Amino acid sequence: MRLFPALLLAALLAAQTPPVYRPKKEKLPVAVAPQPVAFSHRQHAELGVRCADCHPGAAKSERAGLPDAARCLVCHRTIGSGSAEVQKLAGYQAKGGRIPWLRVYRVPEFVFFSHVSHVGAGVECQSCHGPVAARDVLEKEVSTSMTACMNCHAARRVSNDCHFCHTLGF
Repeated sequence: MRLFPALLLAALLAAQTPPVYRPKKEKLPVAVAPQPVAFSHRQHAELGVRCADCHPGAAKSERAGLPDAARCLVCHRTIGSGSAEVQKLAGYQAKGGRIPWLRVYRVPEFVFFSHVSHVGAGVECQSCHGPVAARDVLEKEVSTSMTACMNCHAARRVSNDCHFCHTLGF
């Protein structure tokens, strides 16, 4: 009859230790081609610019969004207005405002990722994007693999059910 308490203890310990999923080998960091406008996250962060100032969608929608020229020019109409990079911003604004930023982080099309739910759960930007505030040039430093996401969910005791991240075609 001593077996039952031992099994109960083993079950309780298992419930307290989240599973660890073993990743495939992924070589990080991954460099990205030069951006259309040179941009230093470090410099902007040092000046007090917050992630949400340039990526306002992160706190209120599924996608964080990438800033357009109008958003950049809110400050740069007066700050550094004579620099070549700000002149590029003005050129993009004259052509409709869209800047053809190169994505650094991307999940496959069949994966659903919600910035608003992660921000709402208190997940900080650097958890998924690395120490962006310390970078002049961004590279992909943090894995966006299924294994990385599942380990993060397990560590935070969030569901790893397939439908959480995948549209299953129902």
